[in-house]
Amino acid sequence: MIVPSSEAPPPVRSRPPISLTQIIVGMNVLVFVAMVVSGVSPLEPTIPQLVTWGANYAPLSLGSQPWRMLASNYVHIGIIHIFFNMWCLWNLGMLAERIFDRWTYLLVYTASGIGGSLASLWWHPRGYGAGASGAIFGLAGALIAVLYLGNLPISKEALKPTLKSLITFAAYNLFFGLVPGIDNAAHLGGLAAGLGLGAVLARSVTEPPESRARWRNYVLVGTTLLLLAGYKYVQQKNGH
Repeated sequence: MIVPSSEAPPPVRSRPPISLTQIIVGMNVLVFVAMVVSGVSPLEPTIPQLVTWGANYAPLSLGSQPWRMLASNYVHIGIIHIFFNMWCLWNLGMLAERIFDRWTYLLVYTASGIGGSLASLWWHPRGYGAGASGAIFGLAGALIAVLYLGNLPISKEALKPTLKSLITFAAYNLFFGLVPGIDNAAHLGGLAAGLGLGAVLARSVTEPPESRARWRNYVLVGTTLLLLAGYKYVQQKNGH
């Protein structure tokens, strides 16, 4: 993946000492370290090893183990895979934390990751999926939507370089995802989820905390219902 430029608009909200990005990156790294310590190859994990650690796999994810749609976002296929994903997440996350509060960030990241997993199950009913790419694309999509549609205290002209960089990031990596072996369905699913969430949340990011929290809760309920409906549809399509 390539990442957007490090140039970002001035902070909209202050960041806590330990950022959510640091926490999420840390969780991914801890899972990868645990995999390696348990005997998983750091360069070429086998499919059974990935499945053991929670990879997305339709017969299991659409059956008795739907938790894999979330867990697979924290499982990576080798050190190169996790390095590039965490690099992208770090850069996008630092920008996201200037725009979103922690709970909104977590909602976008988690829902986009699950949305990417669902898209992967729909497109590759017998494939295996792992990695944070769907959630990362969702974060990029939400930032694009909010920067374009939101009423941020920054001029549209000042936002143009950041928007261009984010769009370039998404377009380039979707093109790169055409290479065999890369789960572009998860990328597209995560991006679509992020764009949708960003569009719905755009007007609320600069509102007072109480109003923002209330609207976020509505979005959380709606998103949960949509993901459940999508899950049922993919189950039926794949005969589960």
